[in-house]
Amino acid sequence: MNEVLLRSLTPSVLGVLVRRGADFAAAEDAVQDALVEAVRVWPADPPQDPKGWLITVAWRRFLDATRADTARRRREDLVDEEPAPGPTSATDDTLRLYFLCAHPSLTPSSAVALTLRAVGGLTTRQIARAYLVPEATMAQRISRAKRTVSGVRLDRPGDVATVLRVLYLVFNEGYSGDVDLAAEAIRLTRQLAAAIDHPEVAGLLALMLLHHARRAARTTPDGGLVPLAEQDRSLWDTGAIAEGVGILQAALARDRLGEFQAQAAIAALHADAPTAEETDWVQIVEWYDELVRLTDNPVVRLNRAVALGEADGPRAGLAALAALDDTLPRHSAVAAYLHERDGDPATAARLYAEAALKAPDLAERDHLTRQAARLNSRRRP
Repeated sequence: MNEVLLRSLTPSVLGVLVRRGADFAAAEDAVQDALVEAVRVWPADPPQDPKGWLITVAWRRFLDATRADTARRRREDLVDEEPAPGPTSATDDTLRLYFLCAHPSLTPSSAVALTLRAVGGLTTRQIARAYLVPEATMAQRISRAKRTVSGVRLDRPGDVATVLRVLYLVFNEGYSGDVDLAAEAIRLTRQLAAAIDHPEVAGLLALMLLHHARRAARTTPDGGLVPLAEQDRSLWDTGAIAEGVGILQAALARDRLGEFQAQAAIAALHADAPTAEETDWVQIVEWYDELVRLTDNPVVRLNRAVALGEADGPRAGLAALAALDDTLPRHSAVAAYLHERDGDPATAARLYAEAALKAPDLAERDHLTRQAARLNSRRRP
């Protein structure tokens, strides 16, 4: 069973059902039923045309559900016959489906959450973590979004800003989370950049390329995290860096600054430094100031505190950190790092241990635990 193939076909199959008149919630249920059937049938009898098979089975399940639901009997007039099996279009409908999920009847935050869950393949827990809200809150938000669009046809695309936010969060989860979606996010953003002349689309593509260029250096062979300052920069993808910088420079030249361009500029400054010691932290702080102005995001302010600690010394970073909510994700880890640089290993060790308990994944937990153990071992007689 090829799970990667099933995952790649799901958005297109879902898009076909939506275009043929299925409301989004019913189409999603039908596609999930078809995927379960594929897992059961394909190992013994793989189809020659997987996409056509999934469309046929999903459409049948949708029809069955429609006929069983008396409140939706009126849809029977729109479905005279089932689609015949056979070759189907190879058109990639994923990006179009992102726009359809960003429906004008939804708030931007609800549209993003629904798309991440239904098309991006992220779990409710992963989406909640990205939005800094409890999982139950996010589950309610997604449920409300499904109810909102259940009675409307998804034939009115949403705006570019909402789709960009979805692609950004999908990339972030693929870059640092449990599911590898980074390459897919880059592919879709390339498609969007080719179709729309928009500086923030270019900024997001540049940001993705610059971050993805460092991927090979971010972990050890056994999966351990390697901090940016300790990464082997010879492993960075110089081609991706050059492409990202070129795209960013063209976008910035249009003088329509947005948050993705500002984030890409920070990533470019890191990529441009031959060594960690040569990083231009003063410029990075200036770009974080722009980001704060554009977004007033608490996570941006947290990252700015780190940059300020590098540019003006750890006490400047700690002063900036003191103004932030200490329940922010990774707040304890940042405080630990700054206290260690300020010559207070005891406090740093305690904070690293606290941060490890709050870490969102095993790799980060192990890294923070090792940091605490390293400092504690130095204090032993």
